[in-house]
Amino acid sequence: MSNQNLQQLEQQIDLLIGRCQQLQQQNQLLQRRENSWKTERAKLIQSRDSVQAKVEAMITRLKAMEQQ
Repeated sequence: MSNQNLQQLEQQIDLLIGRCQQLQQQNQLLQRRENSWKTERAKLIQSRDSVQAKVEAMITRLKAMEQQ
């Protein structure tokens, strides 16, 4: 293998290493965002369930008041 071929190979490897590092950083960012969205989603589901239970309780009370 000639010296020029080795230099080209080295440049390609350097480019691949740089791209790999860039993709790793991007992946970490996306994973953090995903975790944040999952946390937010869980909070929203909990809030929805709480509100739903309160509404159902109010409906039950209203129906009981109608029967009196």
